[in-house]
Formats: sequence, structure tokens, C-alpha cells
Amino acid sequence: MFTKLIDKLKGKEIPKVKTPEIMGLRLGASFELDPLAIRLILDELTIESCSPTQIIKAAGIVELDGAWVYRFYTDDDAWLQVVTEGGQSDEHVVDVKLFHFYDTLDVANQQAWDRLLKQEIGAANYQLQDRSYNRVWTATGDYHNPVHMAEKTYDEDGDYSLTDQFTMLFERDLSDQRTESLFLSAEEKEEDAGYLSRSLVISTGITLTPSQLTIHG
Repeated sequence: MFTKLIDKLKGKEIPKVKTPEIMGLRLGASFELDPLAIRLILDELTIESCSPTQIIKAAGIVELDGAWVYRFYTDDDAWLQVVTEGGQSDEHVVDVKLFHFYDTLDVANQQAWDRLLKQEIGAANYQLQDRSYNRVWTATGDYHNPVHMAEKTYDEDGDYSLTDQFTMLFERDLSDQRTESLFLSAEEKEEDAGYLSRSLVISTGITLTPSQLTIHG
């Protein structure tokens, strides 16, 4: 950040950073939700409210084998996830989900971290409040090792951070034949001070169709 400021004072042109973008979603853009997408099922969801208009404050991307995961973090304590397969154009989009952060729990020590990864996060079921979620990703045994994702996340200044995430996806049925998703992410990040921070990030969300989103550039 200070290097950018010095270059600006010296009159140097700062190269524009290419940040994640898909479907018109990008840093600084906003999107609107069809009110019915949430209103009809809000009483059944873990979240208590959802802003109909959300502004994107940060954007991240994860590259997997032949797939890309885009994440757009908003001012509503939420993040919109867009998954593409076989390419990075709009026609390659296969899934869109809107998540809200539920909780972030610090992982205190190595023993707790090992237990989280080897015994808890990949179990067949996960209980949150009085709700039971079933694991979506299948495995040959009862336990599924968490899926590693390395996310590069950009803020509004174009600066970025790197986070290692060990993830698992769950869901439960709703009354209208839709599902509520539960996303668990055990995250490791090297902080500026040089130490490694670890946490479990819990988010809940729903799947959206293109017609339920209006994107403003």
C-alpha cells in the first residue's frame, strides 16, 4: 500500500490490477435480488434478514482442476459464489449461491486443528442450532477429507491476500423443494506480523438462478 502511495506522489502510473470478474460481477459493482427469492423462505433460513441490494467490497478466486470458484464479498456480511467449469466465461457458469456469514471460530492449537480436519469437518452430518445438514460431497467411506482451496482475495485498493481453505459443503431440505446450504471452511492465513492464524468459518446460503439476480456494473 505504501509503495503505491509513493509511486503516486512521484507521478508514476500504477499498473491496473486485474481482479476477478464474471457475469458483470466485480469489485465496486452491486446486485439486486428478486425479493421473492428470499422472502418466501426467510422464516426457514438460518439468516434473519437479507438486503435486497448488495455492494461488492472484495473479490476472490479459487482455481481447481478445470473449474473456477469466484467469490464476491458484500456490505451485507455476505458473499456471492459463482462456479464455472471448462472455462471462465459466462456460458461456463454452473452454479450460483448467496451465502451469509454465520460465525467465525478461532482454532486455538494444533490438536484442535487436526481434530477439525480429520474428524469433524468431513462428517456425514453437521448440526447447527437445531438444524441438521447432510454432506453434499460424496466419499467411499463415512468421512470425507476436506477439499483444499487456495483463494486469492482482492480488496477495493487492488491489494490481495492469500488464504488456504479446507472446505466442506452440506445442505438440508426446505419446504419449497429448495435447499439451504452450509459451507464450512477451516482457514489458514499468514498474517502481516508473520504468524499463522487459523479459524473455522461457518456460512449458510441458498442457490440462485440468473433470473433472481440483477447486476449493476
